[in-house]
Amino acid sequence: MTEIIYTTRKNGLAALCLTISAIILCIAGVITAAINLESNDPTFGGPLMILCIACLCVIWIPFLGLKVLRPQEALVLTLFGNYKGTLKGEGFYFVNPFCSSVNPAATTKLAQSGDTNTPASPSAVSAKLNGQANSTSTVDKRISLKAMTLNNGRQKINDCLGNPVEIGIAVIWRVTDTAKAVFNVDNYKEYLSLQCDSALRNIVRIYPYDVARNVDTTGDGQADEGSLRGSAEVVAARIRDEIQSKVADAGLEVIEARITYLAYAPEIASVMLQRQQASAIIDARKMIVDGAVGMVEMALERLGEKKLVDLDEERKAAMVSNLLVVLCGNHDAQPVVNSGSLY
Repeated sequence: MTEIIYTTRKNGLAALCLTISAIILCIAGVITAAINLESNDPTFGGPLMILCIACLCVIWIPFLGLKVLRPQEALVLTLFGNYKGTLKGEGFYFVNPFCSSVNPAATTKLAQSGDTNTPASPSAVSAKLNGQANSTSTVDKRISLKAMTLNNGRQKINDCLGNPVEIGIAVIWRVTDTAKAVFNVDNYKEYLSLQCDSALRNIVRIYPYDVARNVDTTGDGQADEGSLRGSAEVVAARIRDEIQSKVADAGLEVIEARITYLAYAPEIASVMLQRQQASAIIDARKMIVDGAVGMVEMALERLGEKKLVDLDEERKAAMVSNLLVVLCGNHDAQPVVNSGSLY
């Protein structure tokens, strides 16, 4: 299905004025016919009365062809089941009165999407997703061509190491081909939402939450340092490409995808926090030990250069032990005064 631009001029105002003028003339004809009938002149008043009443019964039909479009809006028109074209561009149009507007997603209001003005309750959103429109409101069949935001909320997905993580994305999208959006899929909004969920799961399963050894995230057969936490831009780009490949046939364009939330699932969050704390402590200890060894080495070299003391190997070992205890300890050192000899 290829989009066809419905070629018509913006002559809605002229059609409205002509229709109103015709209605006024018909009403005036009815009044004139009634006056003639009262004056006992049925030869002229009777046929005029019938003609004017018949015209009033059908004169409202042109009103059905009046269409108003705001900027960045479109209207898909069909005539007796056949696709006639799409109205694009703001203005007041007059089209074939027997053309009908088509938009299967007109009553679908995703609670996280930019097509809603006020937040809806979960029950209301569920009812609208099931196609239950509000009977008291008029369904707007116009299709928005603006960039909209879809946020499907947080999902719990296992990463490539099997750890459950919670992740949420925001997708910026818009309709580019109204014919494909209306006729190629049943409901393009629900279709986009489901494809976002599927693409998110497919990509997240490739990456670990944090950098892990012997994990290939690029598919080149070599381990790399890709991760959900450290490669957010790359992951978001892959999610965007995955969604776009699925929704192209629906006439949708995915402009951008961004990760809005990322964390371990609650059931393992405390354990992973302890693991991160242990790794941080080990790294800190390693840095402290490296620094302490360097300081001890520098102290021994300085003492040897200035020949302040003559230390044998045993005394050097004792000095190294004392310095390492002082430098690597968690608490302040308690000095001990040695008044005698080591021997």
